[in-house]
Amino acid sequence: MDGLSEQVLARVAAPNIWHLATVNRDGSPHVSPMWVDVEGGYLVFNTAVGRVKEENLRRDPRVSLSCVDPGNPYDRVVVHGRVVEFVEGDEADRCMDRLAKKYVGTDRFEWRIAGERRVKMLVEPTRVRHVVGVEPFRPGILPEA
Repeated sequence: MDGLSEQVLARVAAPNIWHLATVNRDGSPHVSPMWVDVEGGYLVFNTAVGRVKEENLRRDPRVSLSCVDPGNPYDRVVVHGRVVEFVEGDEADRCMDRLAKKYVGTDRFEWRIAGERRVKMLVEPTRVRHVVGVEPFRPGILPEA
């Protein structure tokens, strides 16, 4: 995946919980913990049709995903991007099963709710930051000494 360092790819490859931020209709943020992986050059996650995050992303595809290193909360990755594809049906179900295998070790996602429809979302990263420690100020914010 272009633009993602080996350190960032390792963070995505491990079963780390990511926090997904979307924009609610009223402009306020909505944040959800998510299982995330890489697929075909995109970040991928999965949810059910009708969830707040799914509705938000169909209206406004911008996302922010963040993850801290479980051993060092000051080592973090933030990915900004946009959802470029929504996939439903068997492919979405298989994706959810792959995520369950990665995160909880089961062959199938065992928490399905009767009647739910899964949707796989592919995210194209537009900006990636990996910060360890205190994030530096942007140029021009602090007065020159």
